[in-house]
Amino acid sequence: MIPPSAKTTESSGEKRRIFIVDDHPLVREWLTNFINQQPDLTVCGEAETSSDAKSAILAQLPDAAVIDLSLKDSSGIELIKELKRCCPKVAVLVLSMHEEYHYAQRALLAGARGYVMKRETTRSVITAIRDVLQGKLFLNQGMAATVVEHLVTQRGGEPGSPIETLSDREMQVFELLGKGWSTRKIGETLGITVKTVQAYCVRIKEKLHVQSATELRREAVRFQEAERC
Repeated sequence: MIPPSAKTTESSGEKRRIFIVDDHPLVREWLTNFINQQPDLTVCGEAETSSDAKSAILAQLPDAAVIDLSLKDSSGIELIKELKRCCPKVAVLVLSMHEEYHYAQRALLAGARGYVMKRETTRSVITAIRDVLQGKLFLNQGMAATVVEHLVTQRGGEPGSPIETLSDREMQVFELLGKGWSTRKIGETLGITVKTVQAYCVRIKEKLHVQSATELRREAVRFQEAERC
């Protein structure tokens, strides 16, 4: 059954244009094929890096962009912030492997209109795309419940996870440490100096209450392993 919004768009002869940003070719191919099967949607382009995505989206100005948070050259969060600044009319939907609440929170605060897991059905992903195109927010029931619970908990004065205290950039450095990257490689990828990376590491250690660089890396690796479970 075709949703009413899809029927309206189809009858007008116009398809909403979607841009895909993901560093996995199979994900881009799967999503492109499924989107192009819809009567009201079409994929107008794709990219695997943040830099390529930004230039292409600026040139094409699609109706919506589906963005993964883990990209080769940067964080999807930083790309979302850039798009909100330079292309505010492009609706952003995050398609992510991360189920943790703090990722969805960061994405929405950066400017995304929705957050959907890669393990969701393709039908759910299409529903999410249509919702953000209509100006709605999209979260699945589980994530929406977590958001409400988190807000209630914070209002009650209970502290959240130390991970939630990290800034977006600190979180990005923490994740790359968990992947085994050196401070030099992190700096080169993020376009910052080694000293700046080290300064971030100092702040992360303070916020996570760890004493040494070795302990910090251990915590970062443990966090990455937990995310993959």
